[in-house]
Amino acid sequence: MTTVKKVLTGNEAVARGFYEAGGLLASSYPGSPTVELLEAVKKYEGVYAEFSVNEKVALEVAIGSSFYGARSMVSMKHVGVNVAMDPLMTFTQTPMNGGFILVTGDDPGMASSQNEQDNRILGKFANMPILFPGSSQEAKDYAKLAFDLSEEFETPMMLDITSRVCHARGIVTEEPREEHEPKGFTPDNAKYTMLPPITHARQYAMKERIEALAKYAYDAPVNLLKEVEGSKVLLVASGLVYHNLLELNLPYSIYRPGMVYPLSGERMKELSEKYDRILVIEELLPFMENELKLMGISCEGKEWFSFTGELNTENIEAGLFNAGLITDRRLALLEKNDAVSRPPMFCSGCPHRPVFDILKKMKVLVMGDIGCYSMSVLPAFEASHTMISMGATVGITKGMNKVMRMKGNDKPLVSVIGDGTFFHSGMTGFANLLHQMEENDNMTFIILQNGTTAMTGGQGNGSSGKYDVNDDMHIDIKEMLSTMGIGNVQYVDQFDYNLFRDTLKEEVKKKGISVIIATRPCALKFKIKQPNYYVDPKICIGCRSCVKTNCPPIRMKQYPGIEKLKSSIDPNMCVGCSVCAQVCPVGAIKKSLKGEQKEWI
Repeated sequence: MTTVKKVLTGNEAVARGFYEAGGLLASSYPGSPTVELLEAVKKYEGVYAEFSVNEKVALEVAIGSSFYGARSMVSMKHVGVNVAMDPLMTFTQTPMNGGFILVTGDDPGMASSQNEQDNRILGKFANMPILFPGSSQEAKDYAKLAFDLSEEFETPMMLDITSRVCHARGIVTEEPREEHEPKGFTPDNAKYTMLPPITHARQYAMKERIEALAKYAYDAPVNLLKEVEGSKVLLVASGLVYHNLLELNLPYSIYRPGMVYPLSGERMKELSEKYDRILVIEELLPFMENELKLMGISCEGKEWFSFTGELNTENIEAGLFNAGLITDRRLALLEKNDAVSRPPMFCSGCPHRPVFDILKKMKVLVMGDIGCYSMSVLPAFEASHTMISMGATVGITKGMNKVMRMKGNDKPLVSVIGDGTFFHSGMTGFANLLHQMEENDNMTFIILQNGTTAMTGGQGNGSSGKYDVNDDMHIDIKEMLSTMGIGNVQYVDQFDYNLFRDTLKEEVKKKGISVIIATRPCALKFKIKQPNYYVDPKICIGCRSCVKTNCPPIRMKQYPGIEKLKSSIDPNMCVGCSVCAQVCPVGAIKKSLKGEQKEWI
């Protein structure tokens, strides 16, 4: 067997495991930390991979593939599993025809997420066994094992991988692909139609399945015991926490469950009789700790370690010190960050910028959503006032509107949603707007149609074909909303600053539902570059109107012979969107000649 060693991220390693295991179909919805996984799968020949319109659909696509007997995988970030829970909770009742993996990217510390949920809880809730890798090699190996276990125990498998493991790189041994020919689909109501009384029997089948997996876990190869002679303390850790713990080189035995659910009760009770003290070290919720306590095993855990954020080696050492297991601390916790804080900002030429500059100046109440435009909550705009989940802005706007009108508050509400989010979960909300519409309702919706799922790397969405012939979906949002029955829908170019401002001001005065579709594409995704703009400091009055648009190339600087700070534009960063020139009250910002980069010296 020919093997080769490569340096891979955890995401790339899972993709490699999928390929080596004979996977045929992979689906996903882009969301950090698992975006790179499907992009890596797409590089392999002989497999089908797609970014679906949302996580629920992605799961259903993979379910169909598994029903036909193909090894199938669906991946998503942790909150994406919430979207997919409806079909998932029924699908886990069905016996597998083709091996099935659900990869969930948990995000301890919320590096790129709105919450910090622990999806091990959802895995148990759905009666799914959970594998928990802590390195790139483990990510590949566990993915392959997951397919085998899925078919052996006729169960979908959860592969729970955290942000740090997704993005960290490690040496991985690549092996040849093993083909697994799909068995085909044979109709069988007892397997594939989950209706009573069939589901009654499947409840017992799931229970028996978990019990069988617990027996497998007793001496499963992924569950590793590193014993230290004379140790009366057992440390339990999995995933990256286990590898961080090893760096401390402690004189204690360590048990590493690669399968964190189900744990083997028999194995854990044997260990509890051998050790005087058991400490569970895990990120987020006390999942394994609670599992042990449910078995009647005395253990410690979260009283010494944080319930939020990541547990690096320094945090683990501090927890063990507080627990009295070490007397000397060699590693100092980072308590102060001397780096100057810098909030994230829109890219140069981002079409979202003029929209939020206008909304901020209008001082209207804005319901926001998930996407690049979520940054509008932050300085320097602070122009959005809510952000909960994908597509939530539409229903939130309706609910707030109804109560405001009931209480005699006639102020307008503005909602902002991206085109990717619109197709993900906003469409149903728009349909629901038409239910029990009243004469005094006043809601204005801005759909930012930039043609890409920008925040997660520029994946396509339902209307990307408008800007790129290589994208195979070109759904006309205006026609779709008009077909639903929403009549007041118009396209407006937000780079025509005055037109967009005046249109928005006019629409918020109107009763009913108004929809403005902002038409400019993502400058980064589509590599938009026009002749740059520059500032004439002799005209500039230093009012900072351009600076307040929060565009990266713009800053205040000292010009030779001019005492007062004046605005300037970095010609290498400017992509020529013209917004700064349009907001300048004195005409000090001018367009350079075509092809010429100019900055006033």
